[in-house]
Amino acid sequence: MSELITPDLVQLDQDLGEDKATVIGQLAALVQRAGRAEQLDGLLADAIAREDKTATGIPGGIAIPHCRSTAVTAPTLAMARLDPKVDFGAKDGPADLVFFIAAPEGADQTHLKLLAKLARSLMKKDFTASLRAARSEQEVVRLVDGALGLGPAEEGPAGATSAAATPAAVAAGGDAAGAAAPEQAPAAAPQQAPAEAGQRRRVVAVTACPTGIAHTYMAADGLSNAAQELGVDLQVETQGSAGFTKLDPAAIAAADAVIFATDVDVRDRGRFAGKPYVASPVKRGIDEPDVMIREALARAEDPDAPRVQGGGAGAEDAAASGQEGWGTRIRKAVMTGVSYMIPFVAAGGLLMAFGFMVAGADIANIADDVLGTSTLWNLGEFTLPQYLGAVLFKTGNLAMSLLVAALAGYIAYGLADRPGIAPGFAAGLVANFMGAGFLGGIVGGLLAGLAAYWLAKPQLPRWVGSLMPVVIIPLLASIFAGGLLLLVLGGPIATFMAWLTEQLNGMTGAGALALGAILGFMMGFDLGGPINKVAYTFAAAGLGAATAANTAPQEIMAAVIAAGMVPPLGLALASLVAKRYFSTVEQENGKAAWLLGLSFISEGAIPFAAADPLRVLPATMAGGAAAGAVAMGAAVTSPAPHGGVWILPIIGNPLMFLAAVLVGTVVTAGVVVALKHVGGVQRKVADTERDVAAAAPAAATA
Repeated sequence: MSELITPDLVQLDQDLGEDKATVIGQLAALVQRAGRAEQLDGLLADAIAREDKTATGIPGGIAIPHCRSTAVTAPTLAMARLDPKVDFGAKDGPADLVFFIAAPEGADQTHLKLLAKLARSLMKKDFTASLRAARSEQEVVRLVDGALGLGPAEEGPAGATSAAATPAAVAAGGDAAGAAAPEQAPAAAPQQAPAEAGQRRRVVAVTACPTGIAHTYMAADGLSNAAQELGVDLQVETQGSAGFTKLDPAAIAAADAVIFATDVDVRDRGRFAGKPYVASPVKRGIDEPDVMIREALARAEDPDAPRVQGGGAGAEDAAASGQEGWGTRIRKAVMTGVSYMIPFVAAGGLLMAFGFMVAGADIANIADDVLGTSTLWNLGEFTLPQYLGAVLFKTGNLAMSLLVAALAGYIAYGLADRPGIAPGFAAGLVANFMGAGFLGGIVGGLLAGLAAYWLAKPQLPRWVGSLMPVVIIPLLASIFAGGLLLLVLGGPIATFMAWLTEQLNGMTGAGALALGAILGFMMGFDLGGPINKVAYTFAAAGLGAATAANTAPQEIMAAVIAAGMVPPLGLALASLVAKRYFSTVEQENGKAAWLLGLSFISEGAIPFAAADPLRVLPATMAGGAAAGAVAMGAAVTSPAPHGGVWILPIIGNPLMFLAAVLVGTVVTAGVVVALKHVGGVQRKVADTERDVAAAAPAAATA
């Protein structure tokens, strides 16, 4: 036997609830009672979170809720034949066959391949018919083992032998890591005769889902089956948890079009550059595989169809599907730039901070002299700590000098993929040269990215097209973005940045308190989102201008760090002292939020905000504003742009830094508890806990 499923993990013709969350809860409880999960709440939370990403219902009255979870101790299948049926989001109606797949976070490849093979078997009508006709839990287990190739298949009472047990069906399931369509094609001949081999259209596809256990392989089989019926030569690459085998480059080169049925980034997307494509969520490959194939063939005939530009993700998909406007795409591109910039800031800022620790604050003024006249073996007039401090400081300072260029380069990458990187970096360097700062970098990155994107649109002859991404697009986009900054935009932006810097440096007293409160408010506004990142980028970008005489940039950085630590710490405190307002899952999240908050990871509060945004976000904004105001008012400084409490040794006025964090934490906790009390959340939490308890009766009473 497979050990994945046992009779006590099967429920036949049972009423497990009116909605899918209740059904998943009952099946998760089966897994826990079978000793396959340490904690029901954690497993249930992971399963519901996966279900919220994409509905797991598929055509044919089937649902496959699934997840990876640290609560799971062994790969497990739990199965229910429902009466009545329950809606899991399939287009053709509710499901009566539900397989719950629970995999440990580090499941081995063998088990993942078995789980994937089961998911593929559920695409076969005779196998599902046998499951519906099974008379006992033991019979279901034998059918599943047969589908996995681990035991004899049962002949169903209706006289239909499970396709999963036949050699052809097992081959159709294939290795979970395999990609070749011939292994995935059904054994039966298609209804319509395919075209002659020399006339068959060729398509390649990639399927991938967030968990990589079920939908990845079911979409592959759905596309393969539809392709055979349409007389199309299709090869599929399944990028799942069980590993994947790349498509043969010759197959990609010969393909007329590409299908991306994915919910995550395609690995090594650049292999498909230049091919017309269709991109949709992975579930569409299960629900509408024939429609996707027809769309791909139509785009192969359309000279204006979107084409794969390179190895990056997403921007071209949005353009093709029309699901995102330019405002959303620009916002995402800026966020991409910020996220790629942060490592430069973090590494550079910390190295500079270490330089201060080793050699003192004056190293900022003498580092060039030290490195220009001394070596490790001949220190001259300087000491060894000064030399080592100069090495650390200068390395960090040079890394920080790339901040604006990296920001601009990866904003352009977010809009135009790889062709945008070079012109984006060039525009960022121009912005640096002109003193336009991070605002100039954002403008330059957008200009470079838009220019590169539009230059890539025309369909040119192959001899010209091969030069576009490596020569022509970088050249013309650099001229466009750099020229506009140098000739028109850079001067006004630099003037504005100089004025803004002067105003900030001159802020004292009430002005400093107001600035700290505003920055703290922004840090708590969306917990790692665009507003939060604007405040952080503003602080980090100015850090390199700090000197012993001008500590304003370091004060701003300290206020931002203190405020960014507050949201997870405040929610952790609230979930500890007022447990009645928080579910068991939220209380578990609160335990993790302590470490996240101390490490300056504002995103640690997101699970709380997602569950109750109207109460949590006002509290995090209030707490962040309080922390920022206290830090700025006390002139706390931070030479490092990240690290939370772990950089306390290099914080200026560390006691007031801790006081600012403590004040913000208490304010956040107090506000959120007050708002939850007014909203009657305690009663709602109690109702939810009773529902979970009903879905998971104790083993002693089962």
